[in-house]
Amino acid sequence: MRFGILGPLRVGGGEATVTAGRDRTVLAVLLLRAGRVVPVAELIDAVWEDRPPATARTQLQICVSRLRQRLAAVGLPPEAIVTDPVGYGIRVEPTDLDAEIFARTVEAGRTAVTAGQAAEASRHYRSALALWRGPALSGIASRSVRRRAQTLDEQRLAVLEECVDVELRLRRAADLIDELTETVERHPLRDRLRGQLMLALSAVGRQADALAVYREGRRIYAEELGIEPGAALQELHQRVLAGDLALAGPENPAPAPVRALPRAISDFIGRQQTVSRLVKEIEEDGARIQLIDGMAGSGKTTLAVHLATALGDRYPDAHLFIDLHGHSERTPLNPAAAVATLLRQLGVPAERVPLDLDDRLAVWRSELAGRRALMVLDNAAGADQVAPLLPTGPDCLVLITSRRRLVGLDEGRPSSLPVLDPDEGIDLLGRVAGQERVAAEPQAAAEVVRRCGYLPLAIRLAGARLAHRPRWRVADLAERLVTGAGPLAELAAGQRSVGQAFALSYAQVSPAAQRLFRFLGLHPGVRIDDRVAAALADLPLPETQDLLDELVDAHLAEEAEPGRYRLHDLIREYARLLLAEPDRAEERRDALRRLLDHHLYVAAELTRQVEWASSRLALRLPEPARADLVAAAVADGRSWFDENRSTLPALGRLAEAEGFPRHCWQLARASWRAQFDGGHLDDLIEMHEAGRRAAATMGDDEAVATMLNYLASAYYRLARFSDAIALMETALDLWRRLGLHHEVRNTLGNLATSHTANGDLPQGLACYQAAKAMYQRPGELNHLTHLLNNLAFAHFEAGRYDEALRVSRRHLSLARQVGDARQVAHAIAHLGMIRHRLGHGEPAHRLLRLGLRLKRRAGNRFGEGEVLNEIGLTERRAGRPDAAAALHREALVLMMEAGDRIGQCGSRNLLARALLEQGDVASALDLHRRVLADATRLAARYEQARALDGMARCLRGTDRAQARTYASRALALFRQIESPDQQPTAELLAELG
Repeated sequence: MRFGILGPLRVGGGEATVTAGRDRTVLAVLLLRAGRVVPVAELIDAVWEDRPPATARTQLQICVSRLRQRLAAVGLPPEAIVTDPVGYGIRVEPTDLDAEIFARTVEAGRTAVTAGQAAEASRHYRSALALWRGPALSGIASRSVRRRAQTLDEQRLAVLEECVDVELRLRRAADLIDELTETVERHPLRDRLRGQLMLALSAVGRQADALAVYREGRRIYAEELGIEPGAALQELHQRVLAGDLALAGPENPAPAPVRALPRAISDFIGRQQTVSRLVKEIEEDGARIQLIDGMAGSGKTTLAVHLATALGDRYPDAHLFIDLHGHSERTPLNPAAAVATLLRQLGVPAERVPLDLDDRLAVWRSELAGRRALMVLDNAAGADQVAPLLPTGPDCLVLITSRRRLVGLDEGRPSSLPVLDPDEGIDLLGRVAGQERVAAEPQAAAEVVRRCGYLPLAIRLAGARLAHRPRWRVADLAERLVTGAGPLAELAAGQRSVGQAFALSYAQVSPAAQRLFRFLGLHPGVRIDDRVAAALADLPLPETQDLLDELVDAHLAEEAEPGRYRLHDLIREYARLLLAEPDRAEERRDALRRLLDHHLYVAAELTRQVEWASSRLALRLPEPARADLVAAAVADGRSWFDENRSTLPALGRLAEAEGFPRHCWQLARASWRAQFDGGHLDDLIEMHEAGRRAAATMGDDEAVATMLNYLASAYYRLARFSDAIALMETALDLWRRLGLHHEVRNTLGNLATSHTANGDLPQGLACYQAAKAMYQRPGELNHLTHLLNNLAFAHFEAGRYDEALRVSRRHLSLARQVGDARQVAHAIAHLGMIRHRLGHGEPAHRLLRLGLRLKRRAGNRFGEGEVLNEIGLTERRAGRPDAAAALHREALVLMMEAGDRIGQCGSRNLLARALLEQGDVASALDLHRRVLADATRLAARYEQARALDGMARCLRGTDRAQARTYASRALALFRQIESPDQQPTAELLAELG
């Protein structure tokens, strides 16, 4: 260790190496920002603070020069301090700086905690804490240094607290008391430390001392802060008093309590009989699953949250809540997505959530085992959605709400929620509008709630109208409800009372705002931007914005953020019903066409900007009617697709259902690039399946083939290569029948890629050659670049590096010639990967870094992850496994975002190899085993082989027989797919005997 900042400044093993005050300050700032350039202005501020001399820059240069001399004098490289046009920096190796070692060791401790290895975690934590020699950078008075040093001191305390938690679970309370006592004296206002000291004292039978520690803390809080101790410390005090602390129990810690319920409304009224009955069924009859159904707006969620809050103390371990979107404009959550959300609420890290639904449910049930938990499963679509989520143990309470009766659910006690009775309705109106005001007009109040159908949502809306109209009498509102009911006859009977409440607000806005409101109900997304609203209404944007403001004022819309609006489910339904009137059928269809046109043209234009011209032939669109709105949306760039991710599939469903087949398939095609690059494969499949059906109804074989070709890309990314090949072969037959030369050629190229990925390299190369032979005209060079990209990668994976290099160089030349930035990025990245495998170190590194920048600029998550993995491989082979592991972790996140399952397996295999070279054999072996399971499920033979090879390497020193078995299986798989990786595995097998 060459530098120390966890205590007095230390250089080269001594604390007196650098003695000049300014030099010490400069070096301290550089070490606090190790590996980064510190601007000159920041260094000057650290040294001279508010009064820098005119010669500050010159004096700073002198300081740096002296520092370099001091480093050289103690045998350290003076070039460690680097000069940059912006300022200065210091380069340190991973083992040079104590703060860096501290951070890595702490991370190892936290990893051990997550893995349930408490003793190992304690060892890491104590190693990290042993690096400290006192307060960070003590003796340096610079405000800038002290501010950053205090952050380090705070980190030390936080790590000590984590360490103590672990060691308390290891029953080391007696060993901790002296250390905790001393630390609490130095930091008396730190709740967690004081609580840990109380726990340690209680664990050794010194409850009286534990109570004295609490009293002393309470006195200090009162004298210095004027407040009581925190809730957790007060609760701990009560537990000490009650004598129910038992640290001598199981070694594994109790999970931290989870509180994910929404806030219960303060004016909950009524439902007393229902609440009493439900409490009796739960507490006396043991009915742990309650099914609460009722019409929209009847207060199901409000009741469930109120009941959960009231019973929360009986279920202290976890309070969970999830909206299943069963009856909303969003797609209902499937069980896999729902259980993933619930696991996140329980604090399960994303990497521990399996891909497979059954495995995911097993983790869910394991997490609930032993917990006393309650959960609200809100807005369920049906029994099939919630049945997998139900816990198996007797200690959990489940409250399920739905607009429909869940008759298919075997378990559960059903409760159909009625509307309020008249007295409850008047009480609710008074709480919203003012009790005195309502009590002054009892008959009018009774009429208002009757006109609201005693539905809680409708009453709240009516009460809000009164609250915001202080000059109105309640009778005025009652009269309006009677006389303003023109549209109500159009509403469905089950929604009549909700319609009455909404009609009142609707009647208060101008005819132009009413027209816009009706159109907004057509939009299937959660949020609507002002440009979409302008397209729906076919109005100028400024006029549309004024009308939206009017709707917001009338509470018919909510402005979630500037320019973005949303409608409540029931208000949206009301708007739809208004537009469903027979005499508005033409108005409705025209608005639907404008809605679909807007999204189609925006998506197509954004896609046009990143795809080559001939790929856009399938979208032959005339000029848009509202080019101004399209241009305004296109200006958002790629973020437009992110914002409309859930809206686009919903529009595809709408187009199919409403008889707009051309829009349906063209919108799918226009959305493909963003969905594919973004890893939104479920959306891609849904839209292209709908597009295929729509194209078939039109009898448009060209459109059908287009949908099949792009649908295959999702199955390719999901490693369902056989399905992708089948779809492309069907598309190929259609293209040939239509006589479309370049579509045949492109599909052959895509088939080649799928055959190669499926382990059939000869068939893949045959398709590549067939496609390549069809490139005859200079104008087709852009498609040839695509083919060469895939061909180069096929040679690369087959270990034919010289041929891959030749093809990739031609690929780069053609990509530059046609000006295709995406293909240039692919070519440069592949050249870097190929040259790395050929042993061309520095050129490969430059190409990979350039390729990474280009991939990031293009937003290609898969490509970025692919390059990061290759760079990580170079780092590992250069003897830097720590850097390699960090790169592979970053790549894994990108592969997960891209939805590429085989890419995830590859990233995890590479990460495991880096962990092995870091010396973490157990973690590496566990990760390889998980990859093997996933790769086997995906039939990904290459990743299976890599996982088996890695497992053999993990066991080579401890279980050679098992290592030989794994290596033999890996070698057999590598030979099946003719992988170049078979040679290192063969060498490993020979070594193992």
